Amino acid sequence: MRTPAALPTALVATALVAAVSAASAQGTERSLVDPSRASGAPETYADRLGPLYEPVAIATEGFLSTPSDLGETSWDVPGQIVVDARDDLDAPSLLSLAADFGLSFTPTQLEPATKIQIATVPAGDMASVLDRLSRDPRVEFAEPLARVRASFVPNDPLAGEQWHMERIGAQRAWDFSVGRGVTVAVVDTGIACEDHGPFMKGTDLAATECVEGWNFVTGNEHANDDQGHGTHVAGTIAQSTNNGIGAAGVAFGARLMPVKVLNENGWGTTADVADGIRWAADHGAHVINLSLGGPRNAKVLQKAIDHATSMGAVVVAAAGNTGGSVQFPGASDGVIGVSATDPSDKLASFSSRGEGVDLAAPGVKVVQQTVCNKGRNKCEQFPGWNGTSMASPHVAGAAALVMGLGVTDPAAVEDALRKSARVVDSSDGGKRLYGAGVLDAAEAAVSVTKQHAFTRLVALVLMTAFVARAARKKNKDAKSPLRLDFLLPALAAGPGLLFFAPWLLPRADFWVDVAARPIADLDLLVGVSLHRFLPLANAFVPFALTAVGFGMKRLRPAIAGLSVGTGAYLLSLVALGDAGGPFGRVALVVWCVLNAAICAWIARTNLAETR
Repeated sequence: MRTPAALPTALVATALVAAVSAASAQGTERSLVDPSRASGAPETYADRLGPLYEPVAIATEGFLSTPSDLGETSWDVPGQIVVDARDDLDAPSLLSLAADFGLSFTPTQLEPATKIQIATVPAGDMASVLDRLSRDPRVEFAEPLARVRASFVPNDPLAGEQWHMERIGAQRAWDFSVGRGVTVAVVDTGIACEDHGPFMKGTDLAATECVEGWNFVTGNEHANDDQGHGTHVAGTIAQSTNNGIGAAGVAFGARLMPVKVLNENGWGTTADVADGIRWAADHGAHVINLSLGGPRNAKVLQKAIDHATSMGAVVVAAAGNTGGSVQFPGASDGVIGVSATDPSDKLASFSSRGEGVDLAAPGVKVVQQTVCNKGRNKCEQFPGWNGTSMASPHVAGAAALVMGLGVTDPAAVEDALRKSARVVDSSDGGKRLYGAGVLDAAEAAVSVTKQHAFTRLVALVLMTAFVARAARKKNKDAKSPLRLDFLLPALAAGPGLLFFAPWLLPRADFWVDVAARPIADLDLLVGVSLHRFLPLANAFVPFALTAVGFGMKRLRPAIAGLSVGTGAYLLSLVALGDAGGPFGRVALVVWCVLNAAICAWIARTNLAETR
């Protein structure tokens, strides 16, 4: 959306772009080096890529006053390209490739190294160089380097209640999940996650755990927010809640991973974002939020997204604020693209729409804590901001809620969110504006909990009947499973001893959450990455207990119950089909069926033996 007030700024921006371009053509180059950096200090990564950030100087108030309506190429960095060389090329081969084309490669990151390179090409040679590179067998692809931006429309700070949390049913959702064990990466301007130098951890993030992040702008581990956008986004995902300070977050039990790819003015490049996505996935992010975008459908972005989803991460991105077609990565394959709605579930006028929108979520006057004064001097505020940047983290937070319940396959997480979404009617059924509908985090959490409890109870009943019959066939005097010392362990290992607790007590309480989980889900409290290996859902534990306690007749029913419950849990994973494993779906199914069969044998043996 472009307001009348923004039009003069846009015209000035266009004029300044032309002026800067003309000045550069005449050999007059404006320095973009931070004047605060001491003379002779080492050149930073941001300095080397200075021109990438240049348009920020003309977008002083909001990111809508930028060349967003001038087409895909207007976002390209003049004279610069991204070259993704084959992964098996060594350093001498990369140098040889650069020499053959008369290029000088600048790595897109300082650590860890990749084969993605940036090169400067004379403007008139751009098309021919790209064409020649695309035909070179040493190159996977080459394309223009493009800018991306933070997708929000800043306005004045706004006090008031968080209508958006109520609209997605957050309070009801917290009865069932708060996202414990899930790590959400915010690939953005950084997060106020630590006290470091002039930066401080946000007062309303004090109770939120932040894991190690990375700063791709300066090339170090301190991904502090010097702009404000990333902290605001992170607050919607996991703002410290029920602490008597400020605002609430959708998944306040989740961990935040700060990945800084945008500079202090909110600008970065497709290469920066691609590296940020890869870094987050490789360092254990389960959900990746991308509240940024641009018009170029860059292959370097798509490849990074494919890598993240292959690692089991759910990728969520803002649709954009153009009022037109969805930007990228919001429209990229494998991404949940999010448009923005107002308190009446109407699409915000600024929100992008059309192909690429998968869900809609609140994005108008979203109130969260963020930093001001570039994160320095302990400056904080609680503004109400507009934008699809504000909508996307609602979906990322809801994804964390669902993953915290054991839905660890990315496609299944998206499916749960889409099926539970609130359908909004329009001339085309709402699909072009809202995707599957408006996010309903409460419905998603409740539906998943119901489905898991029902499936596990049915599996427990069926497996108990099967084992009891098998035990009687072996020994007509076999113990009956209809006894407390069998049933209690079976319930604890199957659906959870107090699986019904969320309908009586809020699962936001840690001990209620523990009691409501099956034994095999307790490792989710440590982390989703651990749970994918099912360390507590296998035949080893009941087998070990049998080896130790089989000689004690009184323990056999309890061991049998634990075995049946574990087997029922494993079979429920196969039936539900929403769990992700480290070695793929087929391997997970084989593992579950094999271990369930062993658990059935162990249970039968313990019930049948009466001596």
